[in-house]
Amino acid sequence: MRKLLISGIIFIVTLIVIMSFTISSKSNYVKIPEYTHSHTKAFCTNTNFCQDYEIYCKNSEVISMSPITGAAVQFSKNWQDPRSEEIRNKFC
Repeated sequence: MRKLLISGIIFIVTLIVIMSFTISSKSNYVKIPEYTHSHTKAFCTNTNFCQDYEIYCKNSEVISMSPITGAAVQFSKNWQDPRSEEIRNKFC
């Protein structure tokens, strides 16, 4: 009878440990993003070299910017950016 009681206590403690680990690990799966929206935008130099960036914004503030690999182009010297000044200078 004593062995059965000890086995039952060990089983209950083990079950509690497993359940607490499972519950705590599930909370790590839900991640709330730090940004509210993202978009891509090309930034061009005065030599008409343009590189696309992915921009992450939280409301109207930039959270981060990352260049997109391979998304770059060199335009001719007489090329003019067709975007308005406001669009070229706006981030979020």
